[in-house]
Amino acid sequence: MTAPTGPAVPGRRVAVVGGGISGLATAALLAADGWSVDLLEQRDEVGGRAGSWEKDGFRFDTGPSWYLMPEVFDHFFRLLGTSATEQLDLTLLDPGYRVFFEAHDEPLDVRTAREANLATFEAVEPGAGAALAAYLESASDAYRMAVDHFLYTSFESPRSLLHPEVVRRAPTLLGLLGRSLEKHVAARFADPRLRQVLGYPAVFLGSSPARTPSMYHLMSSMDLADGVLYPQGGFTRLIEAIADLARARGVRIHTGATVTSIDTTPPAAGRGRRGRARRARVCGVAWLDAAGSEHRLPADVVVGAADLHHLETELLPRDLQTYPESWWRRRDPGPGAVLVYLGVEGELPQLEHHSMFFTSDWGKNFGDVLGRPGRVPDPASSYVCRPSASDPTVAPAGSENLFILVPVPADTGLGKGGVDGQGDPAVEKVADAAIAQVAAWAGVPDLAERVVVRRTVGPGDFAADLNAWSGGMLGPGHTLRQSAFLRARNASRKVEGLLYAGSSTIPGIGLPMCLISAELVLKRLRGDRSTGPTAEPPRETEPETAQEPLLEATGGAA
Repeated sequence: MTAPTGPAVPGRRVAVVGGGISGLATAALLAADGWSVDLLEQRDEVGGRAGSWEKDGFRFDTGPSWYLMPEVFDHFFRLLGTSATEQLDLTLLDPGYRVFFEAHDEPLDVRTAREANLATFEAVEPGAGAALAAYLESASDAYRMAVDHFLYTSFESPRSLLHPEVVRRAPTLLGLLGRSLEKHVAARFADPRLRQVLGYPAVFLGSSPARTPSMYHLMSSMDLADGVLYPQGGFTRLIEAIADLARARGVRIHTGATVTSIDTTPPAAGRGRRGRARRARVCGVAWLDAAGSEHRLPADVVVGAADLHHLETELLPRDLQTYPESWWRRRDPGPGAVLVYLGVEGELPQLEHHSMFFTSDWGKNFGDVLGRPGRVPDPASSYVCRPSASDPTVAPAGSENLFILVPVPADTGLGKGGVDGQGDPAVEKVADAAIAQVAAWAGVPDLAERVVVRRTVGPGDFAADLNAWSGGMLGPGHTLRQSAFLRARNASRKVEGLLYAGSSTIPGIGLPMCLISAELVLKRLRGDRSTGPTAEPPRETEPETAQEPLLEATGGAA
């Protein structure tokens, strides 16, 4: 499907490659800023990882399921003259999530209220309540530093790291970067259950507590202090809202559109501004429609919002690749996953909206998933989402909707999933073990017999459907050398006018980070090198358009 065409604006034409949340958000922001925008998505529907699948009255979000960092969503919507409140019906979950432990019969609930969580920690380990209070104060401080100085910048200038507050806090920041999250938590808490609750956010970052810098303890301020939200209708409703805002601002969305190359013109002779060697420049993209017919779309700027490995190694010739295959061989793809979508007859009050299942041998579990070569853990830790606990639209009355995620190695050799147990054997084996684990640990012995809808997804599906590097579920993991200014940048060093957005690039993994990555494209095209969020327009007026010349805005790629 292709949206109705409209007039292109000479000199301000943008082609966005990829219709996940980062591509849609980028398209909406740039269109609101006066650019003429076409978005090309190879699948029949937009959403990318945040897709949707339906069968027999059950509707499943196929990927993201946690609504954290609500202020990032609020800020994004306000940039478009609206608000999260106007676009979404948000429910505060309480408990935020439940944790089941292999070696303990009783689960642990993380509540909405900060004081309730302090009491829970104190009941598990004397003194842990006060320790958690201090931990959350530090996490909140680190989070504010990240928002003010590290998340909303493309690191185009070293001055972004020389802000007086950053310089003053340098010893603390270096300490947080040089110590792992695992060690940071272990120095403050003795009980393994509390360590796991505080260490699991590393999974959201595509890494493990042992490989993740302790700077990321900031994530605990989101769920243990601020609470967890859920948009009614699921995360497909979030995608619909952003797509609708993009179309309303003139974005032409083309689905069933597979981009086959990023077109460039050769560099002109001589030197460019500030004596720099001239580079090749984008002039558009080539793409195939669903019938296989080839098209060319002229563009002054191309934003790659798909998997960066695919964009660089498949859509550009070798001499124009900033991140060639040799670069990726030295990087960590993060974990893969087996996803299981289950429609279940009857109710499952034993599970909360979000439930975690943590094995006792935490280190071995992560080592199996992230090792090279990796292997499927046995037993494996897992995550279960039961959105029907909060949303009556995702399952028939009297039934439950379950989404199970089991981290596995990012290895396409594990294969693909399927419907009704017809996926590849390795994927279905992981799914069977996860269902049995939930049944045993949560006390639902007949769970498998009550399943009426079943679909699995494996690393092979992530690679085939999303062009995900190595079949990873999230994007490159947030290890030290793949975080902040050490992560892949959002502009090509070889091609002027070629920018990037999404989880492969800065600032990183997750829906909020993808929204910020879209804003970083806007800031780069405006020539805005500030380190904080973009100033929001007054609600009574439309956002102002950018005035910076295109050549200056895109010619200084970091």
